[in-house]
Amino acid sequence: MTELLTAAQMRAAEQAAISAGTVTGLELMERAGRGVVDAVFGEWPELARAPHRAVVLCGPGNNGGDGFVVARLLKQWGWEVEVFVYGDPARLPTDARTNYERWQEIGDVSALLPTLKPSLHSPALVVDALFGTGLTRPVGDLGLILSDLRDNHDAGRGMVVEDEDRLGRVPLCVAVDLPSGLCSDSGRVLKPEGVIRAPGKPEAASATCDLTVTFHRRKLGHVLDDGPAICGKVAVCDIGLRQSGAAQPVTLVDAPPAHRLVKPAGHKFSHGHALILSGGPGRTGAARLAARGALRIGAGLVTLGVPPAAQMEVAGQITALMQTPVADEAALAGVLQDDRINAACLGPGLGMDRARALVPVALRALPRRPLVLDADALTVLAEDGALFDQLHDLCILTPHGGEFARLFPDIAKRLSKEPKSGPACSKVDATRDAARRAGCTVLFKGPDTVIAAPDGRCAVHAAQYERAAPWLATAGAGDVLAGFITGLLARGFAPIQAAEAGAWLHAECARSFGPGLIAEDIPEELPEVFRALGL
Repeated sequence: MTELLTAAQMRAAEQAAISAGTVTGLELMERAGRGVVDAVFGEWPELARAPHRAVVLCGPGNNGGDGFVVARLLKQWGWEVEVFVYGDPARLPTDARTNYERWQEIGDVSALLPTLKPSLHSPALVVDALFGTGLTRPVGDLGLILSDLRDNHDAGRGMVVEDEDRLGRVPLCVAVDLPSGLCSDSGRVLKPEGVIRAPGKPEAASATCDLTVTFHRRKLGHVLDDGPAICGKVAVCDIGLRQSGAAQPVTLVDAPPAHRLVKPAGHKFSHGHALILSGGPGRTGAARLAARGALRIGAGLVTLGVPPAAQMEVAGQITALMQTPVADEAALAGVLQDDRINAACLGPGLGMDRARALVPVALRALPRRPLVLDADALTVLAEDGALFDQLHDLCILTPHGGEFARLFPDIAKRLSKEPKSGPACSKVDATRDAARRAGCTVLFKGPDTVIAAPDGRCAVHAAQYERAAPWLATAGAGDVLAGFITGLLARGFAPIQAAEAGAWLHAECARSFGPGLIAEDIPEELPEVFRALGL
């Protein structure tokens, strides 16, 4: 289990270690600074082979102290290093002040404001050690300082390295813990000034660092909202701390354990029977995608509940899937009398009229059986407060941003409000609040999918960085995800486990298939993903 920490949880972990006497704050700062240098040399070995030039920007807190350590270590490596400090050095915290004084023994310090005028031409590296996780307000005039470095840059005197195409002739930007201006808990940029701009980047990407080095654990801001676009690559440095000890930590969704996905011996009904309701003629494709996903992920049987007028259409498209006529409320109630149906999905391609008729029946008839509500079913829930109140803890809601706003307009409004101070409202906060209100699991879709249970358990599935899955941006992909989750529920997974495993496998299928992916390909890639997991 990989924890994602808030700024407060990180401070608590550090303080616990210091209070226990296992480490001092000064030692933690030294480890952090050394971790940054090691990460830089690990990412760009060319920089370790010969001295270069660096500009280090140090802030008024312990993040600045880390920066002074980085500057000192680079200087000892033979680099030319120029250090700027923001604020009054006399007001630095004790440990940061100590490292400021250590740097002064070997180098000068310049004031960062009112202007930044580095004397070094063409620095290979710019280190942003200004604010990190402690930022609670916009960065103000600092929002333009790295662009000043770009203007000062001598394009004809860039780095001489073996891989010019990769490193280029503009400074590499490395952030200590977090790029300054980014909220640690939400991944949102504190406005109005925004984040500090990296040098030499085109305007569309001017807020992107090349590397962010964080300590102990990733922070929520690294994986939520704007975080991945701004942080660049994230390296996690171990500085010798224990687990955070948070009562309800937010975790990063990892690969589901292979033993949990293996199908034990038995017959088809041993692995569950999922029912997925279809829309009318010309609207059956989404439900068929969901049903195929449920079958591929291991449900023993999957039946499509189809309006009579669409049965011929569906029959011509399916083989291993089954279908049964579901014309209206009475027909659905009759189908659900079969206790072997142990999970259902309503929403994909269902149509609003059909959703208004059938969702209430499903909620009444399946009071203790898992139910996935997606797409049109979510819109019906948003329309009818009495229906919303019938949700139970075996339900899973799978909204995208627009659906979430219709279901939880006040929470969505809070989430969309421009953040001017930190910690800002995060997608984690919003999803947890939504799950508590609904009394069921909520999977809030996106590249930073957040999954929360009503008891406060929460996980983030980040299809970003090394797990980026841009090919999932295709029609019908969400329908397959609903089917994956339904199939896992039919197999006996608990709701939050089904949501987490379904989200991970969904993205992994896209990554495995690669370019050209369409929704139909996702279920068909599951066997390859299962084999890679060792099934």
